[in-house]
Amino acid sequence: MSGHSHWAGIKHKKALVDAKRGKLWSKLAKAIIIAAKHGGGDPANNIRLRTAIEEAKAVSLPKDNIARAIKRGTGEGEAVEFEELLYEGYGPHGVAVMAASLTDNRNRTAPEIRKIFEVHGGKLGATGCVGWNFDKKGVFFIPKDQTDEEKLMEIALEAGADDIEEQGEGFQVTCSPESYDAVAEAIEANNLHPESSEITMVPKDTVDITDLSAARSVMRLLDALDEHEDIQTVSSNVNIPDEIMEQIEEE
Repeated sequence: MSGHSHWAGIKHKKALVDAKRGKLWSKLAKAIIIAAKHGGGDPANNIRLRTAIEEAKAVSLPKDNIARAIKRGTGEGEAVEFEELLYEGYGPHGVAVMAASLTDNRNRTAPEIRKIFEVHGGKLGATGCVGWNFDKKGVFFIPKDQTDEEKLMEIALEAGADDIEEQGEGFQVTCSPESYDAVAEAIEANNLHPESSEITMVPKDTVDITDLSAARSVMRLLDALDEHEDIQTVSSNVNIPDEIMEQIEEE
């Protein structure tokens, strides 16, 4: 199981039970704003907006908040300007980390992200320091109880996906960012419901972490970054065995 897909799955499950709901709601509202800004405010014609709204509803973001976020994205509501920034750095044990953010104040966000790296034994680096080891991809994780590999392959590849890989209890579908909407629409049209779906950075090579203590230290950094209000997605090239991750999840 690749570090990226495992982290994506963990992140999604964690978000559903995140006690810091205010931060989670803020992140989801930003995702709705950006989706509406780039693709329009009609969910029927904007798959990314539709997905963002579904994720928001799954964690009980109030309807008024959703409607307000859509209006802000289309320019009908209170004006807002978010910058899309990518932070790159190294975590404990040489693990490469990329964190994508949406912020209305980069002068506030950058020092906070730098501190998170430092507190957890990592270091924020310059642009490009680890980016060479990642490709920007659309990634979907679909549980096995929804479909079989052959059927999913037919659906996804026909829609423009690049690859389908068995990952533990599900299948990971990857595609280019340009094909993301088409693949998402094909998945939705076949009544499949991804456990997670996003455009993110996927590592070309991974770093194996098989020591429990080392794995804990890496996950603490990834968790801390993911909990930051301005961070939308976190990617890493860490590869942690299932049995180690299970112990961490149980703690």
